[in-house]
Amino acid sequence: MISFLVDVHLPISLSKFLDKHPDCNSTHVNQILQKWHTTDSEICKYADAGSMIVITKDSDFKDTHFIKQTPRKVIKVTLGNISNNELLNIFEKYLSFILSLTLKDIFYIEIGKDQITMID
Repeated sequence: MISFLVDVHLPISLSKFLDKHPDCNSTHVNQILQKWHTTDSEICKYADAGSMIVITKDSDFKDTHFIKQTPRKVIKVTLGNISNNELLNIFEKYLSFILSLTLKDIFYIEIGKDQITMID
């Protein structure tokens, strides 16, 4: 089972979409700790403690991933303003690739409209 933590700047519908997949478990930041007031460092600790993948639009997570190695697993969404349905379609398109990373201990991925990029 792969676990996701969807950041506050992304819709809860993404978390619900991922949660419906039999190999996924997903939580939205608004469901934990201080909800939308949860700090980035608290999100990092929570995600790392649960071996969760943080899905975010926030560049700060890229910085802390590469500088402090936290959160250990990050998917940064670089799509700009798109509809929720477009977002879900893009995640459906790339989900099999994302699920193939279950054995990796640490990674950083950027998802764009037409590509997914892993940065080591």
